[in-house]
Amino acid sequence: MSGSGVGQFSREAWAANADLYETIRTMPFNAALAAGTLSPARFRHYILQDAHYLVGFGRALALAAAKAPDPDGIVLFARAAEEAVVVERALHEGFFRAFGIGPETFAATPLSPACDHYLSYLLATAHAEPYEVVVAALLPCFWIYREVGRDILARASPDNPYRAWIDTYGGAEFAEAVDRVIAAADAAAVGASPAHRARMHRAFTHATRLEWMFWDGAWREAGWPV
Repeated sequence: MSGSGVGQFSREAWAANADLYETIRTMPFNAALAAGTLSPARFRHYILQDAHYLVGFGRALALAAAKAPDPDGIVLFARAAEEAVVVERALHEGFFRAFGIGPETFAATPLSPACDHYLSYLLATAHAEPYEVVVAALLPCFWIYREVGRDILARASPDNPYRAWIDTYGGAEFAEAVDRVIAAADAAAVGASPAHRARMHRAFTHATRLEWMFWDGAWREAGWPV
């Protein structure tokens, strides 16, 4: 675990899910991404699903902004929603051009089972749960991407074909954004009841499992079986 200003909730949540993070870090998709040997077909599947995911993730972030109890939280999650839809989409568009993916292809590609499950969970949580639980559910997407990005950045060659992805998620700008979300989760946990803190931990763990499912689905190029 890395990052400055980590408080009690985030320390506990990361420690409770450390083994799951290690499973994610070493899973075949991320190992091949780091080595630069990930097949174009698998990355294409991933980038299409991730582009769909970011739209729904942006909606969940916007709902977190609406539920935030103070102006700082409103600004934090409203900006995060904008970045998910606008800034990170620019990264995807570069890969879309490289893979010959046009708007029609994107629109015609259904959400994979893992993407559909992940977004359904985040949006249901964002609508139905209190702010602190919503933030806990959103945190793994930020935090795990940062740690995976840093890990891959440390061992990827300069000519890795997925260098743009690696530099984005392993870079300092993304790391600082993640620190702000960690701080928001810790601040929310301070005022939460024991029951709500328990729900925060369940939300963090469930979203972490869904992170694994998303990458595993991309590795298997998984679609709907029926």
